Amino acid sequence: MDYKKTKAALTTVPRNLDVLSTETGNIYETVMILAKRANQISSELKEELNQKLQEFASYTDNLEEIFENREQIEISKFYERLPKPSLISYQELEEGHIYHRNPSRESKQA
Repeated sequence: MDYKKTKAALTTVPRNLDVLSTETGNIYETVMILAKRANQISSELKEELNQKLQEFASYTDNLEEIFENREQIEISKFYERLPKPSLISYQELEEGHIYHRNPSRESKQA
């Protein structure tokens, strides 16, 4: 998923707790689903950022020389301006893009 084009809010806003519990019937289960998805998004964004920063990395052993690379700074600022992973995961839940299942519920129904 392209997180740069997400419609997630950039700031935290109050949420209706009734909406959170409609998907699973349990608000705490929904919060755990959102937390796990936010961890996935966070690790994907971190990996992507590290790959982009590696392109501009300079491998010098001289500690006296510190290079300021404008491209690295701009890339870092761009990623800092993105919505937080928890807000992206909440937006995905609202849009119905998150697939989740509870194996313990499935075994009780079978």
